[in-house]
Parts: sequence; C-alpha cells; structure tokens
Amino acid sequence: MDWKILASTFGAVFVAELGDKTQLAALSLSTGTTSKWSVFLGSALALCASSAIAVLAGGLISRVLPPTWLRRIAGGAFLVMGALFLFTRGD
Repeated sequence: MDWKILASTFGAVFVAELGDKTQLAALSLSTGTTSKWSVFLGSALALCASSAIAVLAGGLISRVLPPTWLRRIAGGAFLVMGALFLFTRGD
C-alpha cells in the first residue's frame, strides 16, 4: 500500500466533494427519511462505484497515453469547464 498516494487521493477527493451536487443530493435525501444509514450507504456505494469506474478507465487509458499527458488533458478539461462555468449565464 502506497500511503502517500492514499492520503493525497483522499485529500483531493474529499475537498472536491465538499459542497458539490452529490453532497447536496445526499443531504436532501436524508431530510425526507428516518433511515439515514440507507442514504449514507447508498451514497457511499455510488461514490465507490464511480471511483472504481474512473480507476479502471485510468488504467486502460494509461496503456495508450502516458500519465503526464493524462494529467495535462484532465487539467485542461478542468480549466475549460471552470471558464465555462465562470463566463456563461446560469439561466
């Protein structure tokens, strides 16, 4: 186990997930039920499933593209999405 990778992945995903639509969906779902554990388990399993898909896809893509290019493409995509969110109207 690479503890440095584990810690940096946890930190990045934890910070990225704070206040996003997934967290807000879990918050709103938990307000309408007395079964808070069901909401927790459902949202935790969903995050695990989407993370597993991302890890598998990353493993497959890394066979074709070097990791440096993968990081550049991901960074560029984040910049483009950020610019779109910043400069487009929310109507």
